[in-house]
Order: sequence, then C-alpha cells, then structure tokens
Amino acid sequence: MMKYLQKLGKSLMLPVACLPVCGILMGIGYALSPAAMQGGDITGAAAIIGFFLIKAGGALIDNMSWLFAIGVGVGMSDDNDGTAGLAGLVSWLVITNVLASGVIAVITGADPNPAFGKIQNQFIGILAGIIGAACYNKFKSTKLPDFLAFFSGKRSVAIVTAVISLVVSLALFFVWPIVYTGLVALGTGVSGLGAVGSGIYAFLNRLLIPFGLHHALNSVFWFDAAGINDLGNFWGNTGTPGVTGMYMAGFFPSMMFGLPAAALAIIHTSKPEKRKTTAGIMGAAALCAFICGVTEPFEFAFMFLAPALYLVYAVLYGIFAAVSVGLGFRAGFSFSAGLTDLIFSSQLPLAQKVWLILPLGLAAAVVFYAVFRFAITKFDLKTPGREDDDLEAEKNVVLANNDFTKVAEIILAGLGGKGNVTSLDNCVTRLRLEIKDYTAVDEGKIKSAGVAGVIRPSKNSVQVIVGTKVQFVADEMKRML
Repeated sequence: MMKYLQKLGKSLMLPVACLPVCGILMGIGYALSPAAMQGGDITGAAAIIGFFLIKAGGALIDNMSWLFAIGVGVGMSDDNDGTAGLAGLVSWLVITNVLASGVIAVITGADPNPAFGKIQNQFIGILAGIIGAACYNKFKSTKLPDFLAFFSGKRSVAIVTAVISLVVSLALFFVWPIVYTGLVALGTGVSGLGAVGSGIYAFLNRLLIPFGLHHALNSVFWFDAAGINDLGNFWGNTGTPGVTGMYMAGFFPSMMFGLPAAALAIIHTSKPEKRKTTAGIMGAAALCAFICGVTEPFEFAFMFLAPALYLVYAVLYGIFAAVSVGLGFRAGFSFSAGLTDLIFSSQLPLAQKVWLILPLGLAAAVVFYAVFRFAITKFDLKTPGREDDDLEAEKNVVLANNDFTKVAEIILAGLGGKGNVTSLDNCVTRLRLEIKDYTAVDEGKIKSAGVAGVIRPSKNSVQVIVGTKVQFVADEMKRML
C-alpha cells in the first residue's frame, strides 16, 4: 500500500509542477489590482494588467482537478503513456458531468444535494486518473474480433474507462452526499468551541485537502451554510469584533511562515545530488504560499510520498490556528492567507492585533522547520529529493551489452521467468520489480547480463542497476511480459 501511495505521489509531481507559476501570477495580480479581490471595478492600466494576471494564474489553479486526472493517469500507467492521461480525462468528464447538479435534478425530480455542486474537486481528479491508468494497464493490449479491430489495443482504453466511470458515478451518487453532509455537520458542531474549534477546523481543513473535501467545511465557516459567514462578514464589516475572522486568521502564520520553513527543511534534508532540483520545486512552492497563500504545490509534492508527515503538518496548522485566535489575532482573506490578503485585510475595521503575525510567524517557522527536519531524518521519510531513486554514481554505469533484447531476456530468466514478475517500473538508472517467489531469483544469472548490480530491498522487491540505458531494457522487458 505504501509503495502504491509513493507511486501516486510521484505521479502528482507532473501536474503539481504547473502550479507554482500560477500562485506567483495571482499574487502579483492581486497586488496590482486590489479591487479584484473585493469584486470592485477594475480601472486603470495597472489594475487591468493585475486582473489579467489573476485570470492567467487562476486558469490552472481553478482547474486543478483536470491536471490531476491527466497527470495521475500518465504517472500511474505502466509505461507513462499519454493514452492513460486521455483515459483519466475521459473518466473525470464522465463522473463530473453525470453527477452535476443539473443532471441530478433531472434524474431525481427534486432539488439536488449541495454536495453535487462540489463534485469537480481534486479528489475526483485523482480518482479519475487512477481509473484511467488502471483501465490502460489492464486493457492496452486487448485484441478484439476483426470487425472491431480498429478499437483494439489502446483505442479500447477510453471506451472501457467511460463504462467503468459510469459504475463509479453510480456509487458516488449514494456515497458523495453522505460524506459531504457529514463534513458539514461536523463543521457546525466544531464552530461552538472558540479558539480550540478554529484549531480543529484548520487541522481538518488541511487533512481534507488531498481529497478536495475541505470545501464542505469551508462552506460552514467561511460562508453562510450555518450562519457563520466569517469571510462575508469580515469584508462587509457586518460581523462582531473579536469574533469575526477567527476562522481565517489562524491560517496566516502557517501559510506565510510555517510552510516556507517546512519547505526549507525538505531542501536541507534532500540528497546532495538532488538538492538543486528540490530547491527549485520547494522554493517556488514556498514563494506561492507566502505571497498569496497557494499551498497545493507544496502539499501535493509530499503528501503521498510521506502521508505520516502530512498528518503532522495538519496538526501543526491546527495548533498555530488555535494559538493565533486565542491571542486575539484577527485578519481575513478573500483568496487565501498570504501576504497580499494580509496587507489589504489589515486595513479593515474588524482586523485586530495584526502585528502579532511577526512573533506568531517566527514561532511557526521555527517549529515547522524543527519538526519537519526531525521527522524526515529520524524516520527516513521519502520527501522530495529523498526518494529511493538512483544514486548519482549509477549514472556513470556502462551496460556491458548493448543488445537490449538479450539483456532483458537474461534478466527475466534470472528473475524466475515472466510468471514470477508481478510489476515492472524503472527510474533513471534502475529496473524496479516486484516478484512472487524470492527463492526463484538467481542474482548470478541477472549479473551475467552485464548489469552493475542487484539490490533486494525487501522479500518481494528486486532492483537491477543498469545505468542510463535502463529505459531501453525496461521497454524490452515490458514487451516480453
């Protein structure tokens, strides 16, 4: 299960890489066009440019589920084929259109559950990608009768995916409203617990991010689903001083300071040869969080690689939210808890003790950094830059035999034959295989293919160090399998 989650985490890196630039564009856009934040008139050249940047950044941020459907489809497929990405998109389109509020209203003849208005979320995108990849892996080599030969192989994948997605949609028709309604009820109960309640809410908000279900909670606290309307009352100056803003203020210290510090810890604990790449990803994610509160580029970069660390991350959010609210810090946002929103919300009548962001932020930075660094090194968590990938030295390995078909045949024989192999993947320099019977593996036979070495990480795992030509060997083995 853990290996499956780590593979899912790696597949998310493809769509996540699209997000940092969006957050930066939106942060600059809101700085140039503050009226856009409050729904005011957009006048003046700077404001128009800012509005343009906001829309450019929002184009991807607002359609993140599309990116996940395609990226997960490609990443979870056996050979990272684009057909699986297309299948993921097919699945997402089927599920979100079949379960759209308007369709549900026609089917049931009644007002649809509000849950179906939130069906286009990240969880559905990831689920669609998984469905698309699973259908691709299973049916990519399907052979149909001659009169249907055109739809054989990869062309059959989208058709099967659409059918499977309909079945999944039927299950979601019953399950999704229960989940959504339950979260709304939970949020309503938490709202009466004061500062502690705001901490619990912040914890649950982060915990539900991977599934896109945080929208259900947000509707309770930020909007008028249960009469709180924290966001609307704060910006409209219709709330209660000292109370309004308590479900937004707690996010600022963690998003602006805690998250960048955690990103720095991930950079510092990454492998030296991967630190530059990790710094590029984490640095951009940290900048997004600080400027405009876009946290997904950071969170999706590690939540599936190290789910236990993500749980700790959510707990830290909850703690600092409770402390911030308990000390009387009040601020609000119309987009998210970044510097841009802090600057503008600090001028509003219901903002209180905004200066506390400095000591709270400093404390959050220290705690997030220390906890992340300790947890990563103590438990050897596979955060970005620490994955069990190839060593730099392996890139210099030279395969002794350039007959890739022959090399693949020998390795496969050494593994006990294709019947003993349950899965095959590769990184930059290694073949990564899962096997049924470890006693059937002949390391001497594998090494006779001219490879650099064989590693046995666990009872049912085998890694073969091939070098940078590993893709050619992997392709031949996949053909044989």
